[in-house]
Amino acid sequence: MNGSFLAWPPVAMGIMLGAAALLFWVLGRLSVRSQGGPAGAVEPYACGEESPDTMVQPDYGQFIPFAFFFTILHVVALMVTTAAMAGLASLAIAAVYVVGAAVGLTVLYGK
Repeated sequence: MNGSFLAWPPVAMGIMLGAAALLFWVLGRLSVRSQGGPAGAVEPYACGEESPDTMVQPDYGQFIPFAFFFTILHVVALMVTTAAMAGLASLAIAAVYVVGAAVGLTVLYGK
């Protein structure tokens, strides 16, 4: 064996899992919480002021349309560039994707 067994996926996964566990353990020992540091060492810092205890509830309402926009346009870009190299029949399929993307984006942003 010349070391090619290390490239076998289960062996590589085991090695990486072991390395990650070792790193997790070492960094856990170095963390502030495990050393019992000063009382305020694990408190949130807000420019020298006490941070309010209320949790911020993020609103993803504006994120979702941008995520769909990103996904739709990237799938269309992938299909168009792939079809451009494949031939005329594939260009027709790419055109269907472009029209579908236009309809999808109209539905997404249309009011």
